[in-house]
Amino acid sequence: MPKREKTPLPTTITETHAPVPEQSQNSQAEDSQFELQPSNVAGTRSGFAGILGRPNAGKSTLLNRLVGEKIAAVSNKPQTTRTRIQGIVTNPEGQIIFVDTPGIHKPGYKLNKRMMQAVQDTLATVDVVLLLRDASAPTGNGDRYVLNLVKEAARPTFLLLNKTDKLEDKSALLPLLEWYKAEYDFLEYIPLSALKGDNLNLLTRKILEHLPEGPYLFEEDALTDQTERTLVAELVREQLLNQLSEELPFATAVLTERWETQPNGVLKLSCVIYVERESQRAIVLGRGGDRIKQIATQARKNIEKMMETRVFLELFVKVQQHWRNDEKMLDLMGIETNQD
Repeated sequence: MPKREKTPLPTTITETHAPVPEQSQNSQAEDSQFELQPSNVAGTRSGFAGILGRPNAGKSTLLNRLVGEKIAAVSNKPQTTRTRIQGIVTNPEGQIIFVDTPGIHKPGYKLNKRMMQAVQDTLATVDVVLLLRDASAPTGNGDRYVLNLVKEAARPTFLLLNKTDKLEDKSALLPLLEWYKAEYDFLEYIPLSALKGDNLNLLTRKILEHLPEGPYLFEEDALTDQTERTLVAELVREQLLNQLSEELPFATAVLTERWETQPNGVLKLSCVIYVERESQRAIVLGRGGDRIKQIATQARKNIEKMMETRVFLELFVKVQQHWRNDEKMLDLMGIETNQD
């Protein structure tokens, strides 16, 4: 699992693409989740803070910035996050486990219903809710819907007005603050920029003030509860989001199927990109395989930076019709089950 204070590795390895193989039986260097490691530091605070908001509010950008590493895919397309992703921030005063949730939207497919169930589960279990709002966008029905969820949950909640770097006149925040103050009694009101890092130290300090006293729940150098296989798949999916047309990324999913460390130290990875139609497969591959090569190149660079080793990355594209409504496929992808 990646540690803090990494340095990028510039070495490049050639990527390939080919028909989807059978899943490899060689699973050397399997990754594992962090185990809970309570600390013995007296007087510390620890707990969970759920990041809630509409699509494109900047939730994953905020999580990555707070943690200091990329653990969640970031894109300007909505519904980038599909599961609850936990990022861990530890300092001498305590430990905050940030929970990044999918952007709140109207569910259609079973995939989306599971995504919204993850939001509900987070609201019911975290110590503090962070309502993240894009301060540069006008208020709409979606914002009122998210606010109603906060009211129904009745959890201690911060209002975070994000993307203040987009506002030339910061006084434009005042009417928005007044509107939210009239609607709900928030614990804190904090304008910030997840992209620039503005006011994030203030945010972590204020969150710790509202967390219960207790030992660290994870090791001090832990970054996330996500497995390395999941992080690799997310880095590939991020490139699909960034390099494909508006609608196609929503019909794609990525699974890491092969993970081998070679005798020379190179990490050999194979990921399968799932689409729903043959025409989508052709788009992902691109003419002569050009697009899949571009996706693999950028994803590999990011994986090398995360893993601090040279990487050989293979990407395959497989058609799996209606996977967004396939319970078994959703289970395989680790997307939480809707209990309703």
